[in-house]
Amino acid sequence: MTGHKTNAPLRVTVSRGIEGRFTTESVHLVDAVVSDGEGALIAAYGDPDRGVFPRSSIKLLQALPLVESGAADKFAFEDRYLALACASHTAESFHTAAATEMLKRAGLEPRCLECGEQLPLNPSDIAMVLSEGGPGAIHNNCSGKHCGFLCYAVHEGIETRGYVGFGHPVQRAVAGVLEQATGARHGEDNYGIDGCSIPTYQIPLRALAGAYGKVASGDGFGEARNKAVARLRDACMANPEMIAGTGKFDTQIMQAMNAETGRVFTKIGAEGVFAVSLPELGIGFALKCHDGTERAAEVACAALIESLLQEADSTLSQSQASALKRLANPPIRSRIGIPAGEMACHFPEV
Repeated sequence: MTGHKTNAPLRVTVSRGIEGRFTTESVHLVDAVVSDGEGALIAAYGDPDRGVFPRSSIKLLQALPLVESGAADKFAFEDRYLALACASHTAESFHTAAATEMLKRAGLEPRCLECGEQLPLNPSDIAMVLSEGGPGAIHNNCSGKHCGFLCYAVHEGIETRGYVGFGHPVQRAVAGVLEQATGARHGEDNYGIDGCSIPTYQIPLRALAGAYGKVASGDGFGEARNKAVARLRDACMANPEMIAGTGKFDTQIMQAMNAETGRVFTKIGAEGVFAVSLPELGIGFALKCHDGTERAAEVACAALIESLLQEADSTLSQSQASALKRLANPPIRSRIGIPAGEMACHFPEV
């Protein structure tokens, strides 16, 4: 694959009008870095050294202590539980049931979670939760990740209370894994607080891309960690409904692309961040939408996946090609379904 670098970011446009005469309504700029399995830069759009908080895009790596410690095996976690540990879920009933079961196997209850209460995403689930007394921490989109933290703590004999704190042994272990995986410092001078109250660390975009290039190749971390990474990656690709939920981008694209074999791993993070691995190509990428717009980041993510697979002459089924096209160029419609515009990602000229 021929690499290139450019100072120009990707441009995602939102256009409105009638077929044949669309007018650009908004423009979103996106920095993106593509990296190989050795962590070497293949392509860059915009600033590869831009500091970003990966937020939820890095959950697969945050789940490594759960697997590497033996906790996942001790509690007999099937792949769907491992996928949930990497998820930003919509709190559908199958998500909350799985999270509750994870805690139960470790002798814990939902009240042990310290991620905070959150309403589910879908209206029907909201109505059900409100009828049952309101939301709890189990409904938080990060509850699966937090279940993983708690189960790891129980396995290691660590006090579970306060596990979200910067200095807690659980978060020290997670920070150590992230530092080793990305090659970027994770310390007191570059951390903030994520929405679920755990530390999140600002790192260069190229460091995030490099880590997910290694996730794609299944190599570069050392034999034991390579196996743990592949186990989590494959669990997510095989259980895309657990990683996000009905109608969500990560679930939609992984359902479409991984029906026969694992081709794509994607994980969104808050404020327009994505981390992606393409195992068949042995490459990964990370991107950040300048203004944090989620839908623009999704369009850029789908377009870049489509471009990389086409450049590598990868054969796509008709359903896969259609899914990528739909996600890279989603239509804009009125509330009663009238076509009103379109979105598209534009690559700079090299």
